Amino acid sequence: MTPRNSNKKFAKKLLHKYRMVVLNEDTFEERFSFRLTRLNVFVTVGLSAIFLVAITTILIAFTPLREYIPGYSSPQLKERAANLAYVSDSLQNVLRLNDQYLSSIKNALTGELDLDQLNRDSILGAPISDAEYEEINRIKADSILREEVEQEDKYNILPTATDNVNFSLFPPVKGSISDEYSIENKHYAVDVVTSRNSPIKSVADGRVIFAEWTAETGYVIIIEHSYGLISVYKHNASISKSQGDMVVAGEVIATAGNTGELTTGPHLHFELWNEGNPVDPSEYIDFN
Repeated sequence: MTPRNSNKKFAKKLLHKYRMVVLNEDTFEERFSFRLTRLNVFVTVGLSAIFLVAITTILIAFTPLREYIPGYSSPQLKERAANLAYVSDSLQNVLRLNDQYLSSIKNALTGELDLDQLNRDSILGAPISDAEYEEINRIKADSILREEVEQEDKYNILPTATDNVNFSLFPPVKGSISDEYSIENKHYAVDVVTSRNSPIKSVADGRVIFAEWTAETGYVIIIEHSYGLISVYKHNASISKSQGDMVVAGEVIATAGNTGELTTGPHLHFELWNEGNPVDPSEYIDFN
């Protein structure tokens, strides 16, 4: 049989007509019938398959039904994931800032500090170059004005930009200074000699962020004030405030004592920190 005859025979089979009849099983009455060919069957089945695939694709792509198919996620879930990612990033930034803050508190407790991080302008804001200092010093009138301002603001710890804010420091206790502030000796505080059980007062309004016993420095209380200022009181005989308490300037927070290993007599070990850097308290508070 030649290929030509085979093709004709195949085409004849595709176009050969059949009759499908539906009968009543009890009466054998013909209900309905229709003619069909193999070609019609193939075309109908193919078009039906294409239609089903198209309908399924549309349902998956544009309706919520896709949420029930493994591997697909809902828009709400994607939105929640994006929000969670944003919140997570924000929490990481907050955690980083808290770590820096706690590191400053740790430095205040242990007395540790990297001297390379300090400069003479750390408490006054943006550093001023040596050339600018020399230029100012060459003008006599400016030098006189600077001296007058320094005398007026001797006990003002705030930067020049905030001089219009009324903020001064209250002496925590009155007495002579037995050990002065010294960066070279890593003594970032002043030791004020006072009698046992003398009242220790807060230097400004603030919130107690630490009030516990430590082996080396006895009863310690740390207060956070406005403008990035932190005051530290060590070697107390007792403390009358707890962590989280709010205090006002001049309020009694502890009594002077001689507690802890690193002490030789009743006194107050007082530290003052501004924006994470220690400063000399005697430059801003009159202890006499």
